[in-house]
Amino acid sequence: MAPVVEKVLSGFLLSEGPHWDDKKQCLYFVDILKSTINRYVPSTKEHTWAKLEEHNVSIIIPVKDRENYFLVALDRSVCLVNWDGQSKEVANIERLVEVEEGTEHVLNDGKCDNTGRLWIGTMGASAKALQNLKDGQGGFYSIFNKTVQLHRDNVGCSNGLAFNYKLKKLYYNDSLKGTLDEYDFNIESGTISNLSHVLKSFGDDESDKKVLVLDPEEFSGVYDGMTIDSEGNLWVVIFGSSKIVQIKPGKPATILQSVEFPTPQITSIAFGGPNLDELYVTSANFSSQPKGESPGCLFRVTGLNCNGIPADVAVI
Repeated sequence: MAPVVEKVLSGFLLSEGPHWDDKKQCLYFVDILKSTINRYVPSTKEHTWAKLEEHNVSIIIPVKDRENYFLVALDRSVCLVNWDGQSKEVANIERLVEVEEGTEHVLNDGKCDNTGRLWIGTMGASAKALQNLKDGQGGFYSIFNKTVQLHRDNVGCSNGLAFNYKLKKLYYNDSLKGTLDEYDFNIESGTISNLSHVLKSFGDDESDKKVLVLDPEEFSGVYDGMTIDSEGNLWVVIFGSSKIVQIKPGKPATILQSVEFPTPQITSIAFGGPNLDELYVTSANFSSQPKGESPGCLFRVTGLNCNGIPADVAVI
């Protein structure tokens, strides 16, 4: 059976950062440009949201053993937010750390590893003009116990992340540079090393046969959000192409399948559902970009014949 794409919610400007809560069987995500955190419960189709002033909101991750508390990124700050999942306003916002102070940069995609450590990066864009990206202005960080560690500078647009704990690998997208990179990952020390490219979206790669370059006609766009399935295959959103692609990492990587959507403005991705065999895919509605039929929607994909792994939560 071929994968089935279903529209479940609509009306978003830039929905991003989906996180499936396996315990509560609900999806959390953000709308960066509407400054909202969102909750969707598939069993009841209930959608609730809260607005966080006029900030760029880029992640929402539940905090372990703290009911109704979340790590949320606001502009350049990582915050602890108290929200009951129902109210239109949050109960409290506590700023924990700020990165790249004195700039107009903003935090973008981020995830926690299985120790509760947050990995998150920035992009060199003004908070008021996210499309005006400047290459080499951002960074990629880990944050734990209010301690910030820089792991990579010269970042264009820090984006999708995935962890393979069996192989001790971290996968990382820089959208502006057009690369999906692999690092050796030491979970105990919280360090990464030995960078290598898995994918490149453009350029002649005849000099390195170990790197997969996607066909620009079939996959025109930039690498955005990313997740990993239980077999260690990566699922990568290609913003601008209307497609997500399943890739088996290797030297070179191989394409296993792709799934097409009714809009090219797809942004990020997460496994969900009772068996973690569904994909939730967020999208945007930029007026300056081709929209397709259903921009700014949340989609669910079924019939994939694979499963994800539970999303990790934050530890504070």
